[in-house]
Amino acid sequence: MDWDFLVRILASILAESAPLVFASVGETLTEKAGVINLSLDGSILLSAMTGFALAYLSGSLVLGFLSAMMVGALVALVVVVANIELRQDQVAVGFVLTLLTTELSSFLGNPFVRRPGPAVPPLPVPLLKDIPVLGTLFFNHNLVTYASFALILLAWLWMFKTKPGLELQGVGEHPAAAFARGIHVRRLRYLYALAGGGLVGIAGASYSLNVKLGWSYQHTLGIGWIALAIVIFGGWNPLRVALGTYLFGALQSMGSLLQGVLPGIPIQLFQVAPFVLMILVLVLVSSEGLERFLEFFPGRLGRSLAGFFRVTPPSSLGKPFERK
Repeated sequence: MDWDFLVRILASILAESAPLVFASVGETLTEKAGVINLSLDGSILLSAMTGFALAYLSGSLVLGFLSAMMVGALVALVVVVANIELRQDQVAVGFVLTLLTTELSSFLGNPFVRRPGPAVPPLPVPLLKDIPVLGTLFFNHNLVTYASFALILLAWLWMFKTKPGLELQGVGEHPAAAFARGIHVRRLRYLYALAGGGLVGIAGASYSLNVKLGWSYQHTLGIGWIALAIVIFGGWNPLRVALGTYLFGALQSMGSLLQGVLPGIPIQLFQVAPFVLMILVLVLVSSEGLERFLEFFPGRLGRSLAGFFRVTPPSSLGKPFERK
């Protein structure tokens, strides 16, 4: 086996999965607070278009990413306002916003279709990039990929190792108890919905300015639904969510490689296969059968594996909170 080729493939998976990391971790934070934002697919599309358009017109990547982040946060704001202030169903509002933002991205993005634009430049880390294997895997990327690595770690530390993270979990699990302890439930739901939406916006710009350069009709269609599935696969844990994003990236890379090996098979099959396989993995991991199977492993190993793959959504996910 050509180990250099394998390492390059793995490095490519890490880099190309970076936008999905932003979207999935962002939605994880949102849902941990008890808010479901089902508008991800359209929000990523509109953010990708906006980020590319602003970067193209201004020549500034920073402006492109900031504008995309604002679009993602604004869409999330509509979801949370509709739920908290107007008492509307989050799922219904999310679906409507998905359709609206998808069509908006196509309409507003028409002047920018297939235009060459700016791209995030590579930024290898001096000295560290020369470390065998690890240098190629982790230190020979650009700022977007490095930021995705940092986001995974910081989100996990924030959620499980800090007091604000415990408050976040309390808001999503038992909002009434959190409110009784003096935690402002509505304020935190607004905060994490906006933060998660901003990360979804960064994901959109990361596609059009880094992974799938440029803008075209339905540029990232379907990615938002995969991000939502990965959040479930990840059990609302940033480390598992990251595992899910890299698994999907590996499935996409496998499809590209098999396309060259099996030229007689229609190309559309290889494009759809990663989505189908990811759904099958989601069903497997979400089933009780896998958890029971892992418990057959000896001692602490079995309990640890079963606990890692256990999927338990926040108790108050999607449920409005009303102060008594």
